[in-house]
Amino acid sequence: MQVEARSACGNARATPTVADAVSIENAAATAPIKVDIWSDIACPWCFIGKRKFEAGAAGFAGEVEIEYHSFELSPDTPVDFEGDEVEFLSTHKGIAPEQARQMLDNVGGIAASVGLKYDFDAMHHTNTVKAHQLIHFAKARGLQLDMKERLLAAYFEDGRHLGRLDVLADIAAEAGLDRAEVLQSLESDEYLDAVRADQAQAQAFGINGVPFFVIEGKYGVSGAQEASAFQNVLETVAAEKRDAAVAE
Repeated sequence: MQVEARSACGNARATPTVADAVSIENAAATAPIKVDIWSDIACPWCFIGKRKFEAGAAGFAGEVEIEYHSFELSPDTPVDFEGDEVEFLSTHKGIAPEQARQMLDNVGGIAASVGLKYDFDAMHHTNTVKAHQLIHFAKARGLQLDMKERLLAAYFEDGRHLGRLDVLADIAAEAGLDRAEVLQSLESDEYLDAVRADQAQAQAFGINGVPFFVIEGKYGVSGAQEASAFQNVLETVAAEKRDAAVAE
């Protein structure tokens, strides 16, 4: 099953081919459904997609295991981009500033519909590679989901500069991580290879727009779909696992 993108950052019309379906053992019929999510901290649709996926998962009767993967939409963006979000979008997409503002107003309205309060005027557009490294740091300590949420909120709602190491370290400390250890990790690029590996895997899958969700290694869902779309895919996978268990 392939659900095509409706709202995504990057090439929203991409139709990647994901890995072949994995074989399912009897015990796997009741195991959590694995969901791998590629997204970028600077992608407004990724936060929206996160909320819609969470709503879909909440309506699903089974358990879901989530793992986030790094995807840099604009890896050449400087840490201290000179200009606001309208200027960045206008330059990046080659559109008039008025059109860029209209696009931001539109996505801001959609964000509000899922309970998010985007503040594009306060936003610091920046390079996100260090933020992705921090997510991997948190993942190694069992805090990946919490860190992902904190970073998205910090970027889109709180106007915090996520390209600066001291800000990232502050956010990590707020999550209960050791600030000095985080700084040392970020300064040494401890998890840079992990970020690059995520991006290489995305390229191998043909993913060039985010958010992108891979369900149980076989279903690809691109973009910030409605909650019902996510719930339907989860239920389809769960039914397949039950059928496979009965057949064995």
